[in-house]
Amino acid sequence: MSFLKRLFGGGGGSAPEAKADPVEYKGFRITASPLPEDGQYRIAALIEGEVEGETKSHQLVRADVIRDRDEAIEASLRKARQMIDEQGVRLFS
Repeated sequence: MSFLKRLFGGGGGSAPEAKADPVEYKGFRITASPLPEDGQYRIAALIEGEVEGETKSHQLVRADVIRDRDEAIEASLRKARQMIDEQGVRLFS
């Protein structure tokens, strides 16, 4: 089953695992949500922030996969923080 099918809801399979608790970082909210894939986890996170009074979101999905779910959560948070540091509110453009 391809990654894109799972990402966009196709292909059935097992139910997705619960997302990690949201983490606040520099005024943004990051919810790590690694995607299960072939016994590993693809780095993924939802980044949310307020822009001109409106809540905006950006879905981060990376090619990197990690065996351990907890390590994938930490890596997802790290990548999201890096994107926030580099792009700030431009993430939502």
